[in-house]
Amino acid sequence: MAAINLKGMDVDALLALRGDIDKRLSQKRSELEKQLSRLGAESGGAARNSRTGFGRRSALKGRKVPPKYRGPGGETWAGRGARPRWLSALIRQGHKLDEFAIDKALAARKGRKARRKKK
Repeated sequence: MAAINLKGMDVDALLALRGDIDKRLSQKRSELEKQLSRLGAESGGAARNSRTGFGRRSALKGRKVPPKYRGPGGETWAGRGARPRWLSALIRQGHKLDEFAIDKALAARKGRKARRKKK
């Protein structure tokens, strides 16, 4: 490719050059998008997550779970996410996490609703 002397060009020539570059870049972009869409169709694009591009969401994301820990004031925590402040404060005072554990059988009964039988 021949070297272009940008310093010797006037404003109209520079603007025309910029237009040509924009046009070529948009053509290249559309070619690449077509290639990506073909590749996505070949590899089963339906299994992709629209936000990340690959993979699936967790089946448990957003589901409620029964609480695993209960504080002295009745506060509960399911064990997911960040440790609550009330529990962190009690642990700093010397308590153990196991002291606040809820009986698993009791928690399972409280956390799940009874299913109705279909008639």
